[in-house]
Amino acid sequence: MKNKQILDSESYSPLYKQLIKKLRSDITAGVYPVHSRIPSEQELCATYGVSRVTVRKALHELTQEGLLKRHQGKGTFVGMPRIRKDLRGMNSFHEACRMMGCEAGTRLVHAAMVHASEEDVQELMLAPEDEVVEIVRLRLADGMPVMLETNHFAPSFQSLLSADLTGSLYALLQEQHIEAAQGIHDISLCYATPAQAKLLDVSAGDALLCLHEVVFDQHGQPLHISHQVIRGDRFTFRI
Repeated sequence: MKNKQILDSESYSPLYKQLIKKLRSDITAGVYPVHSRIPSEQELCATYGVSRVTVRKALHELTQEGLLKRHQGKGTFVGMPRIRKDLRGMNSFHEACRMMGCEAGTRLVHAAMVHASEEDVQELMLAPEDEVVEIVRLRLADGMPVMLETNHFAPSFQSLLSADLTGSLYALLQEQHIEAAQGIHDISLCYATPAQAKLLDVSAGDALLCLHEVVFDQHGQPLHISHQVIRGDRFTFRI
């Protein structure tokens, strides 16, 4: 393998950081597909003209991120990338996937009018006798299940039930000039029920992340409640 010397030793950015950026870019571009083996430490040293210490530091950081997985005696392989949701903004699942170079997918599980719970009445400012629009969807990244999402909307959003719910709900709302502007987030740990486990391709009782959100529109009015049950090995949050 030829020494390409593509890292800049004069840069203010440490060589291991440059190598991380290069490997991450190659993984995103598909040079190293998910589950494929990346070059050995020796090959990376020769290719990029860096020391083994630099290579090991870069691989360690990428492994800590979950982007790489090291298997003793077999080498280092590309892991399933984690989707990152920034809780400081209101980016949709589709947008989060796009930013990570993944293809977002959605499977509709259930969509109907249901009786409002006490939480719905309080958070969405409804009357006790009201119904809510309930939309339950399985969210996928590159065809792999990531989260089970339940959204509750006020009855004024009943028209959503006749829309294509396999895309972005926020894109549908934008067509009505409604923007998700901010939210209140609560993160906790929960354990997969048999039904959730089947959909998320995990074992019943496995630990999952739970994200509960109350989302407000651009006018400060409650827009919807979202409860997401998430695979922690495929999803991470930025706060």
